[in-house]
Amino acid sequence: MKPTLVLLHGLFGSLSNWKYVIEHFENDYTIHTPLLPILDERNKNNLEYLVDFVHHYIQEHTLTDIIVVGNSLGGHVGILYTHKYLENVKKLVLTGSSGLYENNMLGSFPRRHDYNYIKQRVEYTFYDAATATQQLVDEVFSIIQDNKKCFQIIKTARTAQRNYTTQELQNINIPTLLIWGKEDKITPVTVAEEFKQLLPDSHLFYIDECGHAPMMEKPTEFNTILSSFLKGN
Repeated sequence: MKPTLVLLHGLFGSLSNWKYVIEHFENDYTIHTPLLPILDERNKNNLEYLVDFVHHYIQEHTLTDIIVVGNSLGGHVGILYTHKYLENVKKLVLTGSSGLYENNMLGSFPRRHDYNYIKQRVEYTFYDAATATQQLVDEVFSIIQDNKKCFQIIKTARTAQRNYTTQELQNINIPTLLIWGKEDKITPVTVAEEFKQLLPDSHLFYIDECGHAPMMEKPTEFNTILSSFLKGN
């Protein structure tokens, strides 16, 4: 039976964020990419709601000994899930994760109807602005034009910023990989260092000329580091 990867996207993420990871690992791993219900109006408890969703998803698909891989907010959800259901997680991988500190990308959206402003904020996520494709910018712009969706995004972002996982991290005693962009402006390298200090069994790798989403911006380097960790090297 193939090992199982569960990939968790960030606040504005989508399943396409994991395109290069899926392509690289799909032959050797069973891959699940649940779409987190961040925009669901029934989501009143924010992070707890998302953790419960992941738990039910994993139960529904009868997944065990999973490897959780989370980017940004997805990493935060991955931390909380792993802490709560540690017996079901074999390894944890965090990249640009929130949970300690996060420089919110869009704030309270004071200019959310200004396309060029939103474009600049999406580009801020990456080291190379070209990674922020028109399709990606259009997706973000479309979401925040909807008042209800915009409210859910803001509420979730604020909840994440107030939720510090210091205690949870110290109790996650499974092998954990940290892959960080050296030029990450949203969760800077100081955050990665703090994660490294708090997690009992962690390994930290930096990727040069890379921002907040290494699996998108530097997929070859990201997959090489991840592959070595998964093989136990």
